[in-house]
Amino acid sequence: MSNHGVNKGRRRLLIGATSAVGAVGVVGAAVPFVASWNPSAKAKAAGAPVKADISKLEPGQQMIVEWRGKPVWVVRRGPETLANLEKLNERLADPMSEKPQQPDYIPHTPARSIRPEIAVMVGICTHLGCSPSYRPEIGPADLGADWLGGFFCPCHGSRFDLSGRVFKSVPAPTNLVIPPHKYEDDNTLIIGVDQEAA
Repeated sequence: MSNHGVNKGRRRLLIGATSAVGAVGVVGAAVPFVASWNPSAKAKAAGAPVKADISKLEPGQQMIVEWRGKPVWVVRRGPETLANLEKLNERLADPMSEKPQQPDYIPHTPARSIRPEIAVMVGICTHLGCSPSYRPEIGPADLGADWLGGFFCPCHGSRFDLSGRVFKSVPAPTNLVIPPHKYEDDNTLIIGVDQEAA
């Protein structure tokens, strides 16, 4: 068969265009596949674990991490704060966390934490779901001279200490919830993973 009348330039153009369209198709198919390896927003909202870098968290500081659409507070407590927790037991409704508001592996101690210096709790008041304010200062005028730091709910006046334990005679019925969590290493907290199952 004769190649007379075949435009080689046009053939190259068609081969190049076909190859380009094919490459775009491969990339188009690969992007959703690779993206599926990361948890979707829906999966995160349903409870996919969330990592938090706590390496820069100084004593007295709080960071907020979103998990299941809720704020999770992570607070680094210093030695003075930990010592003050013991002083509050008589003023609290459930000082040893007898009501089930935390995973079983969290000690029923004033610190309510795997690592005493790090408090991890869901930042939602157990009364009607408001988000309390972080009030770490000692003895502010609006909260009284006996305030040793904690969380104050502006909606209805509930008070919690720096372990999330609820004070007596406030609307909130229970301590703040502690979510399942574990430490991957000294600086990485994983929220949403049960320490005992991991």
